[in-house]
Order: sequence, then structure tokens, then C-alpha cells
Amino acid sequence: MGKSIITAQMSADASIGPDIGWYTPGGEHEADSEDDLRLAGAMLLGRKTYEALAPIWTATTGPYAEMVNAMPKYVASTGPIGTLAWNATPLKGDLAEEVRRLKAEHAGNLLTYGCGEFAFALVRLGLADEVHFWVHPVVWSEPDRPFHGLGHVRMRLKDATVYRNGVIRQRYEPLSVDE
Repeated sequence: MGKSIITAQMSADASIGPDIGWYTPGGEHEADSEDDLRLAGAMLLGRKTYEALAPIWTATTGPYAEMVNAMPKYVASTGPIGTLAWNATPLKGDLAEEVRRLKAEHAGNLLTYGCGEFAFALVRLGLADEVHFWVHPVVWSEPDRPFHGLGHVRMRLKDATVYRNGVIRQRYEPLSVDE
């Protein structure tokens, strides 16, 4: 049984918005990100993140894109979901039950990209085992932030890795949510 891991790329001022001109490509942090993907058995995504990522990744090629595109994806939504492509299946029924079932079903981790409403729900329900923040060395000043406006998430730092290009990966264990 794998872990449920939320992972988010962000600028030093915690911008996670759609304008990712701040992203630092290349470097050893990408190799570690690929390792995280190799340890994953599936992706667990909210509808909004799914809709944002699907057109990007289906048009991307290369070894990393091949891993992302081939991996099974499970999509959760509080509203109706249209037709899903990109190797995706909608989650139906109780979110907590479905995520527990998927964790038991997949040998690898369940990887969630993004830190919005769906990721917050995973933390609030005690379903997220870890939260990874990949902090890039730039200030971007976009309004979108992790869990922005949803509540306060208390976490314990498990470890941090500083890469030569200035990117820092922080791995946290979620402890509680204050709404």
C-alpha cells in the first residue's frame, strides 16, 4: 500500500498560479521529481487540476511525459464531470472510502498535483500522508497560493533538500486543519 502525496511547484513567495514563468527547468530537482513519479502507482486529481494538466501533458513528449501520460488517473469533483480522456476514471461515492480503496489497490503512491480545494479535502479528511512543496528561487507575486482561503493546515517538517540551482523540496506530514 502506497502513500497519498500532494506535491506542488511554487515560487519563493508561494505563487502556484497558472503563469509558471517562475519554474526553474533542468537540474537535479527534476531527477528527484521523476523518482517521485516512478514510485507512484496512480495520480489522484481534482477536476480543475485535471482539466488544466490534461491538454499540457497530452501534447508533451519525452520520458517524463511518457510516465505521466501512461499512469492511471482518478479524478474527483463535487460537480458533474464530462468525458474523461488521458487515462482517467472519475471517482464516485464517498471520497474517503474511494481514496482508501485506491491506496489499498495500488502498490505505489497516489500522487496529487496542486494545492487547491481537492488537496485541502484530502488533508482535512486525513487522507494525505505527505505534502511536498518544491520552492523555486524567484518571487512571482501571483495571487494563487497553496490552500488559499480554504483554512489553515498545520504540518510537521519531515525533511528538506536544497538543490544546487536553488530549488528546495520541503516534505511535510499534515497534522491538522483549522477551518
